[in-house]
Parts: sequence; structure tokens; C-alpha cells
Amino acid sequence: MTEFKRAPQISDAVARRLAQRHRAEIRFQVYGLSAIGVAILVLLILLGSIGYKAVSAFSAHTLTLNVVIDPDLADPRGDRSESSLRRGSYNRMMQTALETEFPGVTSRAHMRELFGLYTAVNAAGLLQKVVKSPDLIGETVTYEMPISDDVDLYLKGRSVEERFEDVEAPLSLIEHEDGVALSSPAPVFEGFLTLVREAYITRAEAAEARASAAFDRASLPGIDAQTAEAERANAQRELRTGELWRERVTRLNTEGLTLQPDGPRLLVRVNEGVVRVTRLSADGRSAEGEVVLPLENLAQARHWTRWILETPASAARLTDRQIVWTRALEERGFVKKRFNTWLFTRADSREPELAGVLGSAIGSVLTMMVTMLLAVPIGVGAAIYLEEFAPKNRWSDWVEVNINNLAAVPSIVFGLLGLALFINGFGLPRSAPLVGGMVLALMTLPTVIISSRAALKAVPLSIREAALGIGASRMQTVFHHVLPLAAPGILTGAIIGLAQAFGETAPLLMIGMVAFIADAPSLSLGGFLEPATVMPVQVYLWSSGVERAFEMRTAAAIMVLLGLMIILNAFAIYLRRRFERRW
Repeated sequence: MTEFKRAPQISDAVARRLAQRHRAEIRFQVYGLSAIGVAILVLLILLGSIGYKAVSAFSAHTLTLNVVIDPDLADPRGDRSESSLRRGSYNRMMQTALETEFPGVTSRAHMRELFGLYTAVNAAGLLQKVVKSPDLIGETVTYEMPISDDVDLYLKGRSVEERFEDVEAPLSLIEHEDGVALSSPAPVFEGFLTLVREAYITRAEAAEARASAAFDRASLPGIDAQTAEAERANAQRELRTGELWRERVTRLNTEGLTLQPDGPRLLVRVNEGVVRVTRLSADGRSAEGEVVLPLENLAQARHWTRWILETPASAARLTDRQIVWTRALEERGFVKKRFNTWLFTRADSREPELAGVLGSAIGSVLTMMVTMLLAVPIGVGAAIYLEEFAPKNRWSDWVEVNINNLAAVPSIVFGLLGLALFINGFGLPRSAPLVGGMVLALMTLPTVIISSRAALKAVPLSIREAALGIGASRMQTVFHHVLPLAAPGILTGAIIGLAQAFGETAPLLMIGMVAFIADAPSLSLGGFLEPATVMPVQVYLWSSGVERAFEMRTAAAIMVLLGLMIILNAFAIYLRRRFERRW
């Protein structure tokens, strides 16, 4: 019978060291999982913040007008030729349609505010519609267009804070030369007065706090006399500002309130109309105002609404009248919210509501086609030669070192090279996808060569030896056996390199692709030489736009760009798994 020996008992010291190693391993795993968790959290925060801003850009409010195509305005010559139709006053027809909805608007200043609800560039769409169908002349056309970006932001609740308060109290209205007088036996406006009073007091306290902080800085030990004097002067200015706000509170309590551009605004919706309040009595029982929307009657009302605009007029991009007209058009069904197809069907524009990514998307496609056709064949060919055919000497070592160094060169250097070589040297047009593609191809070549060489090295040496052993030539061995097996890694590396080039901005800025391009390039051979831009540059341009709506457009373009990048990387993963071979 075989005797089994018992394992010797381990000593206490060995047991302690073993437990210590186990604890260290657990800590390492915890650190690794924590790092992954933090990375995922940061990524989710980044995508969440971009997505939150982008959601607004994927929807848009449209303004629909019933436009009468006046023959005199649409066809000045009367011959219905294309040249005559293109000289028509289509914006004037749209203005007439908008005036029809608000016949009470007569002054020039108010008309400018009314026509500011949309961008005059939209008249080009109506022009194209009439040019394609001249039979529309004399007819009434339903024309839908994007509403102004400021109005769109207001309707999305991103520019003006407002609230509506229904009131059940008698309200008398008396019209006079200067406007309308409103009065009630109850202090129906006391709540708004309290709101303004609290805002004034808050601003006074903030100014006084800043003055106190300035006095404290002026009395710090070691401060020089000039700085101390400047701090005391600043404190005195803040004290005077606080006193002015206190004086406003005193006048509000004794004399009433005259609404100012730097404070909240009050509108009254009553009898199917709207009154803009300009002055309130101190007791909150009476007010003075002007009619913005006509009232059905001026007798008395028991059910009415306080419409409070908490955002000051000085901080809002819309006037009180524009806000009222916008809500009126929305209630009448002329303003609707829909998916923003213009974001994907239009090129860039100075007006945010008309700006889209179509031009930059086509420019990106043309640029990447040039990059792919140049970088992939040349890069793969260079990798095959260096790995399979080139002799191992100082020259090949020097080439390999330089390829590795080029992979680490900042991308803007390739832009400078393209500017000097392709534009200044060869005289190629600026902002052209052909030039952009060649610059990105230069930048991508090192990545493609390095990844392709790595894929070729990964093929087992036994494959080469077996092919050579049965009489295959060196060329046949490489192209019939080694290259097919290395294809998944080569394709993966090439796609990752192209995806990196797709997101580049700096080299393209140097060759002029940062220019404003209002028309999308054509998807033809001529399009490679037309002015164009790419999506990363479009993001850069929109991010520097002064209009607030461009902030949402920027986030939306980033989401589209990230989506395309994810598709490219997913395609690379699919190719790798589809053609992967295991030995």
C-alpha cells in the first residue's frame, strides 16, 4: 500500500506573509475597480452634460404663415421668368402675413419688434418655392420656417423665467390717452410689489457686503497705501450703490413703483388681451399700463391672470411685446414644436436656427475618402516592405526610428507642412477636401504603418516556413498566406487611425478649413476642390459663436461627431472579431 505524506504545517511567519500578499492583491483589485469606476463616472458626467445641452438643439419651434403671393411683389417684370421671380420682395409678403395676425401693430418700432420673431433669410425658402412653381403666384401659400433663435430659447424655457398666477378678484379697466388704468378694491398687485421689494433689498445687501469686504481688504496689515486707497474708493462706490437700492425701496413703499428695465416685469392677461404694466401704486390696488394685445371689452373682469416675467428686460433678448406675440401665435396654432430636421439638412449659417451640419458632414466624408485612399494603401505597402522584404541594416533602422518619431509629432506640424507644401508649393486651393485629406493622410501614415507591422509580426513564423517549405516564393508567402492572416489587425489599425484623423482640428485650421462655408460641397469629383469644412472645425466655429443658441448647436454637433466615432470604432471591433484567427 502506498503511503501518502502529509503536507508540513506552515509556520506563523509564512502564514502572515501569505495573508499580507492576499490583502495586497485585494487592495490592488479594489484600486483597479475604483479607477475604472471613476473613469466611467467622469465619462458619464461628460456625456450627460453634453447630452443635456444637445437635447434642446434636436427640437425646434417653427412659425407657419399663410402668405399671399402678391403678383406685384413676386413678379416685378410681369413675365414670370426666373430672373424676374428672383427679384421679388418675398420678405415683404411674409411681413404682410404677420401683420394680418396683429392688425393693432402700426408704429415702426413695434413693427421691427414683430418682424424680429423670424429671420429675414427665411425668405429665400419662399423664393425657391415660387421659382419651382410659378403657378403659386396669386395664391395663398402655407409656409413653415424656423422661428427666431431667441424666441425658440424662450419657448424652451431657457432664456426668460416666468410664471402665471390666476386671480379671482374684480378688476376695472379704463382706457385713456396714455394707455389703460387698472384698479381693484383688493391689493391684487401686492405680491408683485413684494417680489420687487425683496429683489431691491437683496441687491442693496449684496452691495453693502461687497463694501464691507473692500474695507476689510484695505485694513489688512502690510497692504501698500495705493492699494488701500483703491479698496476704500471701491467700498465707497458700493456703499453708494447700496444706498440707491435702499432709496428705491423707500420710494416703492411711499410713491409706488415705476417698472424699470433692471427689474421684474408684469403683464396682465384679461378679456382675451394683454396689458403691459408700467406703474403700480404703493398699496397694490391700481396700476397703469399699455395694451399689447387688444382687449375684447374694457368694463370689468373677475377672472384674469398675473403674468410675471422675473428676468429683467436688460438681461432678456426678447421684449415684452415679442413675448406676448409669441404666446399668441402659439395659442393660435402658428407656432409648433417639432424635430429639428434643419440641423441635418442644412449647411452652416450666421443664424443659429438655420445652421446645420450637412455641409461639414459632406466635407468630412470627402476629406476622409482622400485620407483613406492615400494613407491605407501607402501605409500597408510600406509596412509590408519594411517587415517582410527590407534588409536589416542602418538605413532600415533609421527609417523605423523616424516613423516612430513621426507618430509622436503634434498634429498642427502636419498642418504647417500641408500649408507650405500643398498650398504655397503646389498652388492647390485652400479649404479644399483634397488638401485636407492629404494633410490628414500624412498624419495618419505613421499610425497605419506601425499597426500594420504589428499585425504582420503577430502572424506565427511557422506559417512563413510552411509556405516556403512547399515551394512558394517570398512574394507568394507574404500575399497568399501572411497578409490574409494579418488583415484583421491591419484593418483595425487603419480604421482607428482614420477615426483619429476624423476628429482632428488643428492641422485643418492651418490650411483654411476654418472658413465660413454657407453651401455644402457637391458629392462629385469637383467637390474635392470646392471650399469645405469638417465636423470638428464646425464644432470649433459654433463654440465661438456669440449667439446663445450656438451653445446647443455645438453640443448637438459633438453628439453627432461622437456617434460617428463610435460607429467607426465598432466597425473596427467587428472586423477584428469577424476575421480573427486563433492558433
